[in-house]
Amino acid sequence: MQIGPYQLSNNLVLAPMAGISDRPFRGICKDFGAGLAVSEMVASNPALRDNKKTLLKADHEGETGLRSVQILGTDPRHMADAAVYNVQRGAQIIDINMGCPAKKVCAVAAGSALLRDADLVKKILDAVVNAVDVPVTLKIRTGWDVQNRNAVEIAKIAESSGIAALTVHGRTRACKFEGQAEYETIRQVKQAVSIPVIANGDIDSAEKAQFVLTATGADALMIGRAAQGNPWLFKEIDGFIKHGKAVEKPALTEIYGTLAAHLEKLYSFYGGVTGVRMARKHISWYLKHLDFISQDIRNKINQATQPIQQMALIHSAFTF
Repeated sequence: MQIGPYQLSNNLVLAPMAGISDRPFRGICKDFGAGLAVSEMVASNPALRDNKKTLLKADHEGETGLRSVQILGTDPRHMADAAVYNVQRGAQIIDINMGCPAKKVCAVAAGSALLRDADLVKKILDAVVNAVDVPVTLKIRTGWDVQNRNAVEIAKIAESSGIAALTVHGRTRACKFEGQAEYETIRQVKQAVSIPVIANGDIDSAEKAQFVLTATGADALMIGRAAQGNPWLFKEIDGFIKHGKAVEKPALTEIYGTLAAHLEKLYSFYGGVTGVRMARKHISWYLKHLDFISQDIRNKINQATQPIQQMALIHSAFTF
């Protein structure tokens, strides 16, 4: 998988997920085989640029591999300025968000709401591509709703604007994350443009990954929700695609070790109090399929307020 001058180690990408794809999670997923991990979206509004939360979202200090930062907005000049600002802070790839279906994002005509305005899409893409010397990628959905699937039109605009790679989530904005992703539109996009196309949506196993690659003809896959609490999925998919056989699921000792390492990264990155709070959702995802952990222990873990307390409860939850 090639994006501009950068050759990825494989064709697996961690999706930018708000409140989730922070530096600790990106690092964990890269350790288990993600060839690229995109930051959670960063607002292009200049007034928010030096906000602590905004700075943390694009914090790549010490991160291995390529640094890709996703930006969000509707003003071409603000988007171009945001791209320049993040490149100056170390971004090697700029990703543009035109795929987020969140109500608060679409309410200000950002994210996937932009798919309704092809002229504005072109203005934003042209402005960002011309503002920076690094590759610019784009993430979209198949359209605004099922009656208005315009991903092929947007993909052609993206290609003409100099976008280096395009990710397509197999749902419309109206579908949000409901129902099943459809891959036919992604296949049509791949056939319509020559730039790399990345398929996204409902890829939750090695077998499904191979199916989506075959069905769409895509150059790469983007994994989102299925990687939550399951960073090993990248290793499983990569092994299956390369060797045609399943990789063994992680043992309990590996699950515990990875979870503990993830928590330590969160505490270090956010500080103790915020780190504990941010860790709760990740812990829930890691423990989701571990039936031997009682609800009482899960409740106590959720109620922990200090790192040492949270970590001790996690340790007590595992028996080897």
